[in-house]
Amino acid sequence: MRMTLIATAAVLALAPAAAFAQASTAGGAVGGAVVGGAVGGPVGAVVGAGVGATVGAAAEPPAPVITYVQREDIPSVAVQEQVVVGEPLPATVELHTIPKYQHYRFAVVNHQRVIVEPRTRKVVKIID
Repeated sequence: MRMTLIATAAVLALAPAAAFAQASTAGGAVGGAVVGGAVGGPVGAVVGAGVGATVGAAAEPPAPVITYVQREDIPSVAVQEQVVVGEPLPATVELHTIPKYQHYRFAVVNHQRVIVEPRTRKVVKIID
């Protein structure tokens, strides 16, 4: 019974934790703990925090990627669509490479620097 509760809490905490995890590992851990605690009490909070932190670490680009994007001087491209984490950029936006990090590309859209997953063109992070 106890293992079923733990497994259920882990499964239920995974989906909401993914949404919270886009900001950072800490955000993922907090979000996972809140959802897990609501579903499975103290045990659920522990499981949810672990799952959320793991998902958050996977979603957050490494510090050198962020630093590179902040330093590059490229012109901004204007688009009608709102730039949102998790949504793809329009095909008209040129994506720029980041040396040593093939899993990421970047652009400056509507005066916002964004890090993008190149295969799907989805925004991974918006840098203020």
